[in-house]
Parts: sequence; C-alpha cells; structure tokens
Amino acid sequence: MNTVLKNSELIIATRESRLALWQAHHVQALLRAQGLQVELLGMTTKGDQILDRTLSKVGGKGLFVKELEVALEEGRAHIAVHSLKDVPMELPQGFTLACVMEREDPRDAFVSPRYARLEDLPQGAVVGTSSLRRQVLLQDLRPDLKIVPLRGNLDTRLRKLDEGQYDAIVLAAAGLKRLGLQERIRHIFEPEQMLPAAGQGALGIEIRSERNDLHAALQPLVDMPTWLRVTAERAVSRGMGGSCSVPLAAFATLDGTQLRLRAAWGDPEGKNALVRVEQSASITTLEQADALGLAVAQALQAAGARPPVDGAH
Repeated sequence: MNTVLKNSELIIATRESRLALWQAHHVQALLRAQGLQVELLGMTTKGDQILDRTLSKVGGKGLFVKELEVALEEGRAHIAVHSLKDVPMELPQGFTLACVMEREDPRDAFVSPRYARLEDLPQGAVVGTSSLRRQVLLQDLRPDLKIVPLRGNLDTRLRKLDEGQYDAIVLAAAGLKRLGLQERIRHIFEPEQMLPAAGQGALGIEIRSERNDLHAALQPLVDMPTWLRVTAERAVSRGMGGSCSVPLAAFATLDGTQLRLRAAWGDPEGKNALVRVEQSASITTLEQADALGLAVAQALQAAGARPPVDGAH
C-alpha cells in the first residue's frame, strides 16, 4: 500500500441519487476497511437534471459522468464510482477504469402494483422504461403494449408508477436490491427473455490515468470474472457505436475460462426484426474478452443490425 495514500484523505465523486450514494458508501466502506481515510463529494450531473427527454436525445450516457470527471481533473476528488452501464464505452483521454467490482444481479425486473408478470398485462397496457434496449425487447415480447419513456431516479420512477401513470415499469434488479426494495419486484426476467444491458449490475471505479497509487489501492476491490464479462459486453456496444441511441443488449456468462457472449439488436421503429447473435471462446485476459465482443458486434452487423447513423453519443 502506498504510504502517501494511506496518510491522506481519499475523496469519492458521486451523483447524489439514493442509488449512487449507496454505491459510493459501499466503496467507501471497503476502502476504509483497508485503513484509508475516505470521504464523499456529492454532485448533481446533467443526466440527473434533464428529465423531460430520453437519454438518447440529450447526449447519452456521458451526461451522468462528465461532472464527476471534471472533479477528478481539478483534483477536488480522486475516484469516481459509476454504475458501469452509465459509463461511455470510450473514456476521455487521461482517464481510466481502474477497477470493476463483483456484479449484483444483472437482470431486469418487472415492477407493477396490479400485475404479476408481463404476460398478465392487458392488451394496450402502458409500460414505462428509460431504455431503448428494453423498448425493443418488450416490443418483441408483446407488440400490443404501449411502451412510453420513463426518466428520473429510482424513487421518482416508482412514484410515477404508484401514481398510476403506468401499468408496469421495467427496472434493473440490481438497483432495487441494493436499496432494499426487493419487495417491489414482481418478476425477474431471465436473460433468454430480456437480455441485459452491457455492464448492468456492475460497478466501475474511474481515476486519472497517471494515478498509479490509486490503481494499486483499488486492486483488492477488483472482481476479475465480472471484469472479463463486462469487457466483452462493452466491446459489443463499442463496436455498435456505443451510445444510448443504440437499442442493444449484450450479456456474457463465464464458466471456468469459457465466456459465452449473447447480444441482441432491435429497431426502435419496429421495421426490422430483432437480431440475435451468440459466440463463445476461451478467455483469460481483458484483451481476449474485448476481441470477442468486437467479433460479436461484427456478427450483429452482418446479420442486419445497424450502428446509429448520426454517431450520437
């Protein structure tokens, strides 16, 4: 352990939503257990402020991390804790992902006060989601449903559901479980039914590239099986244009060294059928996982999936 680091205070930049704070406190507790002094710097990001439009229309995933990166750059904070599915596929120059932690449940959850499962929803029922991926997968499962945008943090989304604005909503199971809201989950979709997003359920820690001392301090928090899986998933996303405007699912499982990577792409306009691709390989390094992900992205495109024309990120 770097002694300079041990004697100084480490500051975590975090969004101020209840879930983001849970994640930051979780990392804080793990680092404090190593004998480090760790405090939080709470921030409101543009992604938290713009709630009247879908993410894909206002600039994508980077909206949730930009302000945190500025705090790292200016030295007001040393590390940033992110939900990995909010982290852009390409980090700005000077920044690096120093750690990927053990994954929580990566699946999607069906949440509804009146209906137990998606199959129970009446024809034309209104389902809320913030994600193009969920939209195309839901449309494939139930073309008769009305899928409408749902923005806001977890508590806001649940409140809108409880107010009767939606018959059901689909959320990441990980967030509900982390906040002790398991009882809101009526049904968890298996990946065969609703393939998760790249990195869903995993936490990533970002630092300035030159901070080798922080890199070393974060190594005990690394979960390599998770990191291999999400690297493959994120490479699919990167190969497909890597933004919120891509209706893409990518999910990897690891059995020993055998990595199985599944991906799906859908057309939000509903003009093209869902494209699904699966490949497996023996993987022991992040570079190999990345290569498998890029191969799956190429296979998706060969099967008819299209990256976003505008290159929006």
